[in-house]
Amino acid sequence: MGKVKNRWIALYVENEVGVLAKVSGLFSGKSYNLSSLTVGTTEHEDISRMTIGVTSDDVTFEQIKKQLNTMVEVIKVVDLTDLPIHMKEVLFAKIKRITPEEKAEAFRIAQTYGISVIDIDRDAVLLESTLTERRNNELCALLRSTFSHIDIVRGGAVAIEGLSTSCR
Repeated sequence: MGKVKNRWIALYVENEVGVLAKVSGLFSGKSYNLSSLTVGTTEHEDISRMTIGVTSDDVTFEQIKKQLNTMVEVIKVVDLTDLPIHMKEVLFAKIKRITPEEKAEAFRIAQTYGISVIDIDRDAVLLESTLTERRNNELCALLRSTFSHIDIVRGGAVAIEGLSTSCR
C-alpha cells in the first residue's frame, strides 16, 4: 500500500442535473473521503469542471480514477497530484464586535497577507482571501488568536495546470 497523501483530480463532466450527485455518491458509496470539491462551468456551457481533493493511498486513488472514468457523464479525468498547478481557495472572514484598535489590526493583517477588506461597518470588518490552502490556514490561525468574534467561511480549492516552459 502506498503513502497516504493529499491528491487532486480535475474532472470534466457533462453539465447536467444530477451529475454532481452521482460523482459525490461514488465517493460516499465507496467510503472515500472528499477533502474538497468545487464545480464550475468551463468555457463550454455544456461542460463543467470539478476540482476534487482527496486524501488516500496510491491503490485507493487509482481505484477512484478508474471508477470516475467509467461514469457515462465523465468526459475526462486529469490527475493533478504531481503536475505543476496553480491552486487557490476563497475565504471570507467576518470580524465582529471590534474596537477601533482591533479594526486597525484587521487592516494591517489584510495588508500583510495581501487580501481585501470588502466591507466595513462601525464595529465589523469583512475580509476576502484567495490564497492557497496553506496560507489561508495560517490566516485563520492568526485571526482566531487575535479576535474574539469571527465567522470564517471557506470554499473548496480550484486549480489549473501550469503553463509549459518547454519550446514548442
